[in-house]
Amino acid sequence: MGKDRGVLLLSHVGFSFMEDLVDTVRSRGLKTCVLSSMPEPKHQGSRPGTLADLADDVRVTAEHVLTPRDVEEYLDHLEAAGTSVSCCLTVWEGYRYLMALANARLGVPDLDEKQVLELRDKLTLRNRLADAGLSRGRASALTPERLAERQREGGRYFVKPISGIASFGTFPLSADTTWTDLERIAAEVRSDTVYAGVFTTDPGPGGPAGPGPRPETAADKGAKPHASTGHDRGFGMEFLVEDYVPGREFSFEVIVVDDEPHVVAVHEKCEVTEAAGTVLENACVSPPTSLSQEEIAAGIRWVARVLDTLGLGWGCFHVEARHAPSGWDLIEVNPRVAGSLISPSVAAMTGGPSLLDLWLDSLLTARRPAGFLKTLKGLSFSADGTTRSGNATFFRVFFAAPGTIREVGLNDALPLRPVVAQILLNPGDTVETSSREVFLGQVLWSMDRADQDAILPGLLPASERAIEVLYETERG
Repeated sequence: MGKDRGVLLLSHVGFSFMEDLVDTVRSRGLKTCVLSSMPEPKHQGSRPGTLADLADDVRVTAEHVLTPRDVEEYLDHLEAAGTSVSCCLTVWEGYRYLMALANARLGVPDLDEKQVLELRDKLTLRNRLADAGLSRGRASALTPERLAERQREGGRYFVKPISGIASFGTFPLSADTTWTDLERIAAEVRSDTVYAGVFTTDPGPGGPAGPGPRPETAADKGAKPHASTGHDRGFGMEFLVEDYVPGREFSFEVIVVDDEPHVVAVHEKCEVTEAAGTVLENACVSPPTSLSQEEIAAGIRWVARVLDTLGLGWGCFHVEARHAPSGWDLIEVNPRVAGSLISPSVAAMTGGPSLLDLWLDSLLTARRPAGFLKTLKGLSFSADGTTRSGNATFFRVFFAAPGTIREVGLNDALPLRPVVAQILLNPGDTVETSSREVFLGQVLWSMDRADQDAILPGLLPASERAIEVLYETERG
């Protein structure tokens, strides 16, 4: 009797798009096998049961962060139970190295663990691309001395965790920034069950050891030892300071198969708010409205050079960039599908597969990719900056304010009916003050590309009222 074919899905604290991923796997007639770390206390009574109802096989560990041993032992269990695992997939960036380890064991072409961990080292990444002429900015480890030095210089700089996620602790440097601000953010990280493990190069026993010691760069000459950025002070995380990257912000959604990158979509972040402790990406439109075909083509060439320089020959990437008259420059290279509604936005543009669909199919066909590549090329931007899609999308993400929610719901009086509307919090939920965004909900619209210029000017302001929320201190 042949073995059942399945896909291993890695879930962080019981979530990580599990509903979407399970549906994507099951639609291909494959078994869904979920390995999850222990949920937060408020979800421990319900989420494991929900996962058990969703998937064909589920294991929930006793810790909040998965380890390589957890993955190895679960793969052993599945093999003994008669399941042939075709590949491993996760959307949680903190587990991307575990996905790489699992796919290496399974013989599935993918990034290797070292490449994933190097991408998460944003200090070395920035300077490596600057050395290659692909970024005009440089970064250095942040110390109290360097903080004061940069403030005296009076230029524009950006602060972010060297290894982080979700814009947590990411903000423009100002004259008012203090070392105490960084200590406060680090304290929030230590107390955050969901995010704590992804802000350190050593999150615990069995966790990633990080990419190893970074070579000294010109920016680090004369600095104190690397640990002086706060690791030995109990921070549990390290920060960098980098030259501010000017321009409008965009993202390239890329599938790479056997060293050949394909840009499936380009999103323009038409509203970005740089707050004191984070950066909020409020709204995105695709295709971009402020770029010419030639500028998109230049961006596609630039992305290909970035990926080639970094040796990234397989995978799904969310490449965040800025465009200015001087050209393209990097924000981050994320080795995963983007969050919020990027994946459904791709589905609305293609009229079929989402970015999750394409990533999964790239893994399932990696040993024989010819048929998939033909499909992928037909969905992707051409080298000249044009897309075959006749669709356009716009979505808005809503962030919660601190307080207790009294009422929340979708506004029915909108000029265009959404194709996706998600409300993520409920009446009675309390939102604490934090340096990371707290998602309230998100709404996606689709339109004919020929109508994009006519529809967006009215939809953009109207969309701000798409989700209506009242807090306990407010009066209707």
